[in-house]
Amino acid sequence: MSPVHDFTVPGELTGTRLDRVLSILNDSWSRSRVRRLIDGGRVRVNDKTAKPATLVEAGDHLTVDEPEPEILDVIAEPIPLTIIHEDDDLLVIDKPANLVIHPAAGNPTGTLVNALLHHCKDLSGIGGVTRPGIVHRLDKDTTGLMVVAKSDRAHQALSLAFRWRKIEKAYLAVCFGDFAEDEGVVDAPIDRHPRHRQQMAVVDRGRPSRTIYEVAERWTGASMVHCRLVTGRTHQIRIHMAHIGHAVVGDPLYAGRQWRNIPDSRIAAACRDFPRQALHAMRLGFEHPVSGEAMSFTAEPPTDLRGLIETLRGAVG
Repeated sequence: MSPVHDFTVPGELTGTRLDRVLSILNDSWSRSRVRRLIDGGRVRVNDKTAKPATLVEAGDHLTVDEPEPEILDVIAEPIPLTIIHEDDDLLVIDKPANLVIHPAAGNPTGTLVNALLHHCKDLSGIGGVTRPGIVHRLDKDTTGLMVVAKSDRAHQALSLAFRWRKIEKAYLAVCFGDFAEDEGVVDAPIDRHPRHRQQMAVVDRGRPSRTIYEVAERWTGASMVHCRLVTGRTHQIRIHMAHIGHAVVGDPLYAGRQWRNIPDSRIAAACRDFPRQALHAMRLGFEHPVSGEAMSFTAEPPTDLRGLIETLRGAVG
């Protein structure tokens, strides 16, 4: 049975639009969710259907006949997940390599969404659909921290936090070459590659993109770099590091064969044989979307990346 919600408009909301009033009286509904309920004829003011812009008065009786959340047409699968934190509104995971985020034509199963649907037994309807709220992404072979919304209110707040750049995102990358400076900023616009549509590129009229980096360790022909994203474009770190001549080791799209330029044969071999981009989301910080609590998480690099780093350290000298 569909849940029915009843509200009485308080005096301080007199003269306020109906869609705004409902999003205030039930903060688990986003404004877009409220508008869909109103447009679908599921909201009545004093037993009469109304429009989103209807102005309400103190004492008005509001009735919302909320439909049961639709079930996402995706199979729940018992895929192991490393859960760093979980509460009623969100969870933070340490994503492994070789895990796609969303089901698609080439990956209908075995994705993070399939795993989350199996793990989360308490998902509320996000946008009217029972699903995990993916508010940001990591590439298939990039490892590390991700936050996922479990409720509509968390999804809305986290999406806005990412849009307004209120999320701290820091990455560890192993890159080719010896950086001339210990730190720097790459400020270069990114958009779809004009010829290779599966790739992104620095393009004059692209979207503004900014990455701050600091060199953490140096080896012969390679460096460990900590990168902080100011913006969050697709492939941003991979593109920006390649743009300044220091592509991420193992990157199948943007690195080419830069390992050939490394004079130390042990380091060259380690970089040549690493099977994926050496990129890890090591730190994630944000304000909890419901409680307002400051939250910060860190994740150590996975075994394969730690092995690469130790090999490069051992090859020095």
